[in-house]
Amino acid sequence: MAQEEKAQGLPRIIFASAAGTMIEWYDFYIFGSLAAVIASKFYSTGTPIGDMIAWLATFAVGFIVRPFGAIFFGRVGDLIGRKYTFLVTMTLMGLCTFGVGLLPTKEVLGEWAGIVLIILRILQGLALGGEYGGAATYVAEHSPNGRRGFYTSWIQITATLGLFMSLGVILVTRQSVGEDAFSAWGWRVPFLISILLVGLSLYIRYSLRESPMYDKLKKSGGISKNPLKESFGNPYNLGYVILALFGATMGQGVVWYTGQFYALFYLQKIFGVDLVNSNLIIAGALLLGTPFFVYFGNLSDKIGRKPIILWGMILAVLLYYPIYGAMAAFAPQDTGQPFLFPYMGYQPVMLSLLIFIQVIFVTMVYGPIAAYLVELFPTKIRYTSMSLPYHIGNGVFGGLVPIIGLSLLQSTKNNYAGLWWPMGVAAVCAVVCYFKMPETYKVDISSDASVASIGTGKVSGD
Repeated sequence: MAQEEKAQGLPRIIFASAAGTMIEWYDFYIFGSLAAVIASKFYSTGTPIGDMIAWLATFAVGFIVRPFGAIFFGRVGDLIGRKYTFLVTMTLMGLCTFGVGLLPTKEVLGEWAGIVLIILRILQGLALGGEYGGAATYVAEHSPNGRRGFYTSWIQITATLGLFMSLGVILVTRQSVGEDAFSAWGWRVPFLISILLVGLSLYIRYSLRESPMYDKLKKSGGISKNPLKESFGNPYNLGYVILALFGATMGQGVVWYTGQFYALFYLQKIFGVDLVNSNLIIAGALLLGTPFFVYFGNLSDKIGRKPIILWGMILAVLLYYPIYGAMAAFAPQDTGQPFLFPYMGYQPVMLSLLIFIQVIFVTMVYGPIAAYLVELFPTKIRYTSMSLPYHIGNGVFGGLVPIIGLSLLQSTKNNYAGLWWPMGVAAVCAVVCYFKMPETYKVDISSDASVASIGTGKVSGD
């Protein structure tokens, strides 16, 4: 291992990268988790469901701009380094989240409340677009060959832990201040306290050194002078960027957001589970499912990234309808639209178990994805090249799951229409993955000649 790696130690590197990413996701999930409580405080459409759609549209804006953040901060990361780039993204994300906690509602600012909120969401999305690529690249470039899936999978845990932390903070705050106070002002607390977590993470990250592979490249004068041109102007590398999107990340994105965020929406809005119990049901499933990120990341070091990601998508496509049909059977009230199962009465344990099954799909597609993307691209353009397909897949295809699903539910009056988008996207992605995606788990990323070479477009070990 490089001297820098020995000096810092992989556990410390992983902790610093993962802690920051977890806080980033905590900030981002708070916005989605509180939609039912505060949507009408910023928008006046005339109906609660209209306010919810406006809120989810604002939520979606933060996802849609993530690819632009990936391009901008990916370029910066390939030009000046991984460490300082994700210090900037973390600071920007934290300040925007803190700003939401201070933002006056429509009662004070009128329509400007919603406009300022959208601006903050755009900045949040841009920051998150640069965060994940930096953390994944930084850890991967410290990891030894044959263990990259295991070590990078610890970063994947952070998204679930960020959601888990956000749910926990919301529940504790709600129980502490009471229902009325939480609706009036307590919803601001989860946004405001994030600044303390951001400060701690910045302190930890600042003490780290630069990635050894990037540092070596910089000293040898091999840094890309134009990462955007080399990433997207070269047809061979661009081909892998497109392939990574349509053969991996868009399916991973919709499976992830369905299992972790959309499932919460279904519990609350379709199946009638109250806020506290729905959060507890999700939290229980996530707690049980989280270790499987590392399990599948580690397994991908042994049998490959592609088969695990592929089967995660296939299982989601085949089982979403039966799973949500079973959830309807165990909901607090009969939805009047049974599928496969008759209504059997409210059983929160069964609901949590059904969410847990969806979380397993999430861990299969998400656990190996960081290592998979890192191994596709050479060091000098890795940050830029891997960030764009990841954030289009997750930000656009995945991030639009709630708003497209809600629109389909409204237009069709079919409780299961909200699943059409994630099932369709995952099905297309699974086909592309099976026929076109290379296997990468034996790639040595320390040598640009053994990854998706800009000159030849070949992948070592394929």
